Amino acid sequence: MLRVVIPAKEQYDEVQNLFFKTKECTLQLEHSLIALSKWESKWKKPFLDQGQKSVEEILDYIKCMTITPNVDPNIYKILPVSVLEQIEHYIDDTMTATTFYETKTGARSTNKITSELIYYWMVAFNIPFECQKWHLNRLLTLIRICSIEQERATQPKKNRSRADILNRNRMLNEQRRRAMNSKG
Repeated sequence: MLRVVIPAKEQYDEVQNLFFKTKECTLQLEHSLIALSKWESKWKKPFLDQGQKSVEEILDYIKCMTITPNVDPNIYKILPVSVLEQIEHYIDDTMTATTFYETKTGARSTNKITSELIYYWMVAFNIPFECQKWHLNRLLTLIRICSIEQERATQPKKNRSRADILNRNRMLNEQRRRAMNSKG
């Protein structure tokens, strides 16, 4: 969870042509599957795609992330750049010690990742629904680990490494040469 403090401020609303004041406010934010699902249900498009988001879409995602009750809607209009940067760093944080070593083999999936697909993965890997409240990157890491481990479990075991096979073949060739009194 991220806590950010929005300072009190007086602001002019050009659309309504009036000044408004906001009190200092502390927002509690969660970048979670729940927030993602709320945002996608409103905007009818995947949040995790690589396309650019409008300012309105970004601010709405911050609203979806907010778990603080009864927040003045004007607060989102006056978010300082420093707070937006904090939120961006929080969203980008892996929230885990797990690292993956990327291999160049295999093509990337062309599936768009949506909240429904993530819920499907949770069901497929028997991940409890309480995890929908986790930081989204942490949940996606868990799903990726489940996928890797499932793939590893279903692949046939390789008995020996390439070096072991080459050593064995060399020893067999030496035995045959001795048995046949041959040099090669």
